[in-house]
Amino acid sequence: MLASGMLLVAVLTCLIVMVLMSVWRQRKLSGKLPPGPTPLPFIGNYLQLNMEQMYKSLMKMSDRFGPVFTVYLGPRRVVVLCGQEAVKEALVDQAEEFSGRGEQAIFTWLFQSYESGILASLLPQCLQGYSAGVVLSNGERAKQLRRFSITTLRDFGLGKRGIEERIQEEAGFLIQALRDTHGTFIDPTFYLSRTVSNVISSIVFGDRFNYEDKEFLSLLRMMTGSFQFTATSTGQLFEMFSSIMKHLPGPQQQARKELKGLEDFVIKKVEQNQRTLDPNSPRDFIDSFLIRMQEEKKKPNTEFFLKNLVTTTLNLFFAGTETVSTTLRYGFLLLMKYPNVEAKVHEEIDRVIGKNRQPKFEDRLKMPYTDAVIHEIQRFGDMIPMGLARRVTKDTKFREFFLPKGTEVFPMLGSVLRDPKFFSNPQDFNPHHFLDDKGQFKKSDAFVPFSIGKRYCLGEGLAKMELFLFLTTIMQNFRFKPTQAPQDIDVSPKYVGFATIPPTYTLSFQPR
Repeated sequence: MLASGMLLVAVLTCLIVMVLMSVWRQRKLSGKLPPGPTPLPFIGNYLQLNMEQMYKSLMKMSDRFGPVFTVYLGPRRVVVLCGQEAVKEALVDQAEEFSGRGEQAIFTWLFQSYESGILASLLPQCLQGYSAGVVLSNGERAKQLRRFSITTLRDFGLGKRGIEERIQEEAGFLIQALRDTHGTFIDPTFYLSRTVSNVISSIVFGDRFNYEDKEFLSLLRMMTGSFQFTATSTGQLFEMFSSIMKHLPGPQQQARKELKGLEDFVIKKVEQNQRTLDPNSPRDFIDSFLIRMQEEKKKPNTEFFLKNLVTTTLNLFFAGTETVSTTLRYGFLLLMKYPNVEAKVHEEIDRVIGKNRQPKFEDRLKMPYTDAVIHEIQRFGDMIPMGLARRVTKDTKFREFFLPKGTEVFPMLGSVLRDPKFFSNPQDFNPHHFLDDKGQFKKSDAFVPFSIGKRYCLGEGLAKMELFLFLTTIMQNFRFKPTQAPQDIDVSPKYVGFATIPPTYTLSFQPR
């Protein structure tokens, strides 16, 4: 009885100490950090946030506290940047200080665990340290992996004629698959993700997948499921309380299982390449990384080891599939909502390209309206509204504030894409946001779907080429027929969290 009483006192004492330390830390930093709502111990500002509408909740806080403010996502302190001026000032004008990568909890959970016996058995070095691949890593690791990835992707045709021909070839397979639907109403999700994924797959794995390949379809379902999880209310809750939720049942366990399935597939591909590697003739990204590993195997601090290979390949495979295919899916819905826009794109395609040859990327220079439509789809669709979290790499003075080293930062890309200083009607879908008075395409400093600064999306060039070639090829061959009248089509997103997920719908591809 005495022992249990002493245990209770000890637990209560620990809790009181934790609360006092939390309050002390917050007061110690007050007057230095940007302003924000007062947090409670452990739960932070949870009570002031709507998990269903995290982006809107943060933007409402911006109305009260200004374009730079501090919020506590549970115990996680984050500085939020809103609007083009604040985001540019941080990511471009102070690029080095804001070049660190913050946390994306569901991916961190996967990359920190590595319970796979397969990966653990491949190389003892794999067990050392935390690796999040090229997208989510920090410091020297991030610099080396990014430099290698950009160079290697270029070697395999990125930004060159070779990758354009690969996209055109894949577009041809897609057109045939759509013709085979014979005008029936279909959900375009996996038609698009198969096509987009095959482009990046040909670079990282050295080959494309057959559209009916069951393993390929399973991989795409895993990607779609885990990507959608990041946009749900549970996904936002997990970002706040991952230390607890990773031990509880719920959708987060399924999302991790899906990411683990993708990782296992990459591990299998790496093993296959290891057995058949010819150092003099690299076939794909994996081969190139394996060759670099051999070259640096005697370097004690090399970043080229199997764990980094698996995570970087997974980064490229995932990012190279979901964002472009989701953008196209949102684009089809918007074009059905606004048939006058669809008609103008058809007219420009017929006038510039015609019906008897495949579109080329160089056609974009002669198609300002189509180019504007694609930019507006990206702006309105706003795939990553809160941006990938950044982290300041050292104690940083930002405006009149002080950000201690390691502070996480949310550059709200959605607030830039909807900045009224740059877009006259930011909540409306309007291609004229990117057209001047003469109907020519005009650039905007607030067009940042690929982010800006040192950690901008390294696949930006590939994504731009894919969006133009896939959209124009599809529209050269088909009209979009919706299931309801345009005025009844709801283009509001299904989820908005880390990602923006368009509503589920079906349409008919009508041959032109």
